[in-house]
Amino acid sequence: MKNSKALIIIAFIAIYVIWGSTYLFNKIAVTELSPFFLASIRFLTAGFLILIIAKVLKKSLVITKKQLLNSLISGFLFLVYGNGVFVWALKYVDSGFASLLASTQPLFVLLLLRLIDQKQMQKKSIIGVLLGVFGMYLLVSQSEIAVSEESLLGIFMMFTCVLSWSYGSVFVSKADLPKNFFVSTGYQMIIAGIMLTIASLGFNEEWIAPTLWSPKVVGSMFFLITFGSILAFTSFNYLLKVVSPEKVSTSAYVNPIIAMFLGWYFLEEEFTAQSIVASVVLLTGVYFITSRKRQV
Repeated sequence: MKNSKALIIIAFIAIYVIWGSTYLFNKIAVTELSPFFLASIRFLTAGFLILIIAKVLKKSLVITKKQLLNSLISGFLFLVYGNGVFVWALKYVDSGFASLLASTQPLFVLLLLRLIDQKQMQKKSIIGVLLGVFGMYLLVSQSEIAVSEESLLGIFMMFTCVLSWSYGSVFVSKADLPKNFFVSTGYQMIIAGIMLTIASLGFNEEWIAPTLWSPKVVGSMFFLITFGSILAFTSFNYLLKVVSPEKVSTSAYVNPIIAMFLGWYFLEEEFTAQSIVASVVLLTGVYFITSRKRQV
């Protein structure tokens, strides 16, 4: 029991801190590499490494047809659309700003659970949704954004990515997947990596050999593969099975703080006063959503 609690705490730290850092490293990498190519290399490499480690640890790699189908669905929702398209949109949106858009995930999870389970919303949830919607409005209605069509497209696509990731969270919490979380993550990543490779070829993206990558891109990819993919995503899959999807989505109001600080410090990204107010309103809404009492 103690080991289980310790594991849950470590897993939460991984999705809080590491994922908050991935916005910075994805932003650095996508400045030189094509987005779907970047994501395909990241997830294929991480997926094969995970399965090799699982084999060394003598974990069974057997997967049923149903589990393979569910791995394909979750891999698409999380990694192909939820992450691959999100990285593409980072070409047009600052990393800290993008993390704030991603912080709306608990709102989407709540609304999806409301639609699926048909349960009435609590007062805290309603307040959280209203604050979340108002925060999103403040965030995307700024004149600095409205003048750029590319930024508006990037923001819109990021919202669809958050919706995809949110539905994936609800789907995985109930889906039949390999019992070992390491093995489950490995299959999802390899399947997603293959789909992303096909997408990259389909969009005629430029493929650049790793030997031609700059040192900062090599460092970013190393972090994204080892920490962002292997450690954090495995932790995420583990948490979805042992705690509620809403609790897992609380990472959405820790990640932006880390991402905004790193974006400001390393990339000199600036935030307007309206962005700061919007982030406070938005994260307060997320707090109301995730702190409500669980309905039985």
